Amino acid sequence: MKLNKPKHNLFRNGMYAVEGFIDIVKNETSFKWQLLMLFVMGIVAWSLPISFGYASILFLSLFIPVLAEIANSAIERVVDLVTTDYHILAKQAKDAGATLVLLSLIVTTLVWLAVLAVAFKLV
Repeated sequence: MKLNKPKHNLFRNGMYAVEGFIDIVKNETSFKWQLLMLFVMGIVAWSLPISFGYASILFLSLFIPVLAEIANSAIERVVDLVTTDYHILAKQAKDAGATLVLLSLIVTTLVWLAVLAVAFKLV
């Protein structure tokens, strides 16, 4: 039985990643919002009167929700592939993906609060 595994090739694998990114951008509204947040808050991070190190931490933390949204999209697609019927395990899998995104947003917010508090000597 041949699995859905193509021969490994760095260029081909890179193209699969680009295709996946394009597909998620086209089909996932939540991902578009995450990219908008990354763009807007990235500009904010680099515009603040703080050191390069603090700005870097703020900027890099913005990728946490983006990565979580990609994982959530993958979970949702696999669940939808397996069943179109309501099943409690399908719901729980999708809910777990949504929880991942929510927690990633909370962690990113906490990182921003902590870094800004230190950067502006509020603590």
